[in-house]
Amino acid sequence: MRIGELAERAGTTTRTLRYYESRGLLPARRAGNGYRTYDKDDLRLLQEIRTLQDFGFDLEQTRPFLECLRAGHPAGDSCPASLAVYRSKLAELDGLIGRLAAVRDQVAGQLLRAESELPHAPDPRCELGG
Repeated sequence: MRIGELAERAGTTTRTLRYYESRGLLPARRAGNGYRTYDKDDLRLLQEIRTLQDFGFDLEQTRPFLECLRAGHPAGDSCPASLAVYRSKLAELDGLIGRLAAVRDQVAGQLLRAESELPHAPDPRCELGG
């Protein structure tokens, strides 16, 4: 298939496909007439990239998964390098979750403090008066 058809099937643009090619994520095969040619395996690579990006992986983090698929494995996460990327991403997410939980606790504390300092009589200058 040609680049336009692959882009349509993958739900992306030809520009994106050229970018992936320039980054070495998508093979750069050409027909005798110079047109780029792709097959169903290339579509599978694009689906893997999209799925991983939906999960928050950056393009470079997709590389081990793509290499695993190119090596003939049935899934992109069947190789040790892919598992290492999963572990790294989980550690990154755990850190983010920890930071978010700390911020949440701070905001909840500020809310409790602010609510406890509200006057019991309504203040005409403030809509939140009790």
